[in-house]
Amino acid sequence: MVRGVMGFHAVLQNQWTRAQVESLVGAGRVDDLSRRLCSRMSFGTAGLRAPMGAGFNRINDLTVIQSTQGLYSYLCRYFADFSSRGVVVGFDTRGQEESGCSSHRLAKLTAAVLLSRDVPVHLFSSFVPTPYVPYAVKKLRAAAGVMITASHNPKEDNGYKVYWCNGAQIASPHDKEILRCIEEQLEPWSASCWDVGLVDRCSLRTDPLTQINSCYMDELASLCFHRDLNSSSPLKFVHSSFHGVGHAFVQQAFRVFGFPPPIAVPEQKDPDPNFSSVRCPNPEEGESVLELSLLLAERENARVVLATDPDADRLAVAEKCGWKVFTGNEMAALLGWWMFFTWKENHPEPADAQSIYMLATTVSSKILQAFARIEGFHFEETLPGFKWIGNRIHELSKTGSRVIFSFEESIGFLCGDTVLDKDGVSSAAVVAEMAAYLHNKNLSLIQQLHNIYQTYGYHVSKTSYVVCNDPPTIQRIFSRIRNFDGSGSYPKTCGGVQIVHVRDVTTGYDSSQPDLRSVLPVSRSSHMITFTLKNGVVATLRTSGTEPKIKYYTEFCAAPGQSPDSLEEDSMVPFSLPQHVFYPAPR
Repeated sequence: MVRGVMGFHAVLQNQWTRAQVESLVGAGRVDDLSRRLCSRMSFGTAGLRAPMGAGFNRINDLTVIQSTQGLYSYLCRYFADFSSRGVVVGFDTRGQEESGCSSHRLAKLTAAVLLSRDVPVHLFSSFVPTPYVPYAVKKLRAAAGVMITASHNPKEDNGYKVYWCNGAQIASPHDKEILRCIEEQLEPWSASCWDVGLVDRCSLRTDPLTQINSCYMDELASLCFHRDLNSSSPLKFVHSSFHGVGHAFVQQAFRVFGFPPPIAVPEQKDPDPNFSSVRCPNPEEGESVLELSLLLAERENARVVLATDPDADRLAVAEKCGWKVFTGNEMAALLGWWMFFTWKENHPEPADAQSIYMLATTVSSKILQAFARIEGFHFEETLPGFKWIGNRIHELSKTGSRVIFSFEESIGFLCGDTVLDKDGVSSAAVVAEMAAYLHNKNLSLIQQLHNIYQTYGYHVSKTSYVVCNDPPTIQRIFSRIRNFDGSGSYPKTCGGVQIVHVRDVTTGYDSSQPDLRSVLPVSRSSHMITFTLKNGVVATLRTSGTEPKIKYYTEFCAAPGQSPDSLEEDSMVPFSLPQHVFYPAPR
């Protein structure tokens, strides 16, 4: 426990976390103290994310100071002009009274560490959507960006999300090197690091809010193609910001597109760190957490419901037809179609399609691949997490190629390439315009989705998860899969259907490749195994990079023109994959 108590006196700087530690010591809860003090956070698919509270494996004043010191040290080594470029810092509306932690306070501490070393800090004066930070990094040519947020996680959590100078989330090797730098200097440098008031006194601190908001909204207009139609549309929209940051920004985005502001869910439009009106602040959970939005839409006769998660980087959509809540894969089919349709209106030559791309994470629907196959543009897959998408967009831009749409199935969408992260604000406006255009053609979103499937092939998918708070159990589950019938042997069937290929990006194995090596990068920080079955179903099992969940994704892709009624019942058998691999029959 020696390593764990390094910097212990620093924990005591915060009276609330000090009280938590003293309470645990007084109660003799050694195991709890050991868990909190003898391990540290690591970067997942969305940076550092953990519960708020006392301990080195939690988000608190000290761990944010330590993280920022490590970030500073790494940036100093990497950028000769770091002291002139500075860092962008943003925050959402989270907070926890019992630990004294709030996103705003943690953002000020992040800024204080950097200001204490004479580094310029572009600290937003108020809460902003997460995509504003990567957008600001590019616009201001900053060396990096930090967003204090835990997105859609439970209210107990917070996070520290880092963006590189290209505007994309950090990936390897930067994440590992930053962690190493954090470990090298765990002791806070000086009293200035704890001084939240430094941001109000230091001339090196600037507030980019007005400039960035104005520039963002100006560039958002490039995604609007039918403003005149929007302004006359009878369609009504309801928007919920899930007690987070999204309300004012989505209202502005609607005005940019020529719409009147959407009808706000009054109980959820203002920030509330307790997320009082929802059992879970994740709109991806569907109808059960959209109840207030759907009720309001019924009263107001609104046809479309839009819900941004608390940091406004994700978007859920529902349409009135018995209230259909679209999955992330379904909405990606619609947005992918719309982005190519509007692009084609301005680029009628078929050869022009060779210069554009669409991207999706490998656990997402293959519908964009079907688009690309027929329409002649490029499609690529990445590992799960928008950090991979953002960095790939940056790489492609250097070759003169343009990515017009990207998504991950967990309701994360990016229309265009202005921001290199998922963006619920811009996506909400684009969905509204698409819905208004279709309404003018006497089509609903769900009708257009079926039109898309008839043209490109029905894509039937099922995604879900199980919660597992015990890492050793997760390790045993995946070890069982990798050694199913002996060492290094994966399952050969699933639900009675033959498994023809196995890809394990954790180990780098891919049975479909001549050299048995995965084309996707090896990612040893999490588990992910994909099974391709003889009947055409693709099923993936992976651990979440942000929550204690084991997620599974399955999809059946039909040929264009094939009726969904023709899908055999046994094609759906692999949707029972989790039970099969978690609880295999005894031998």
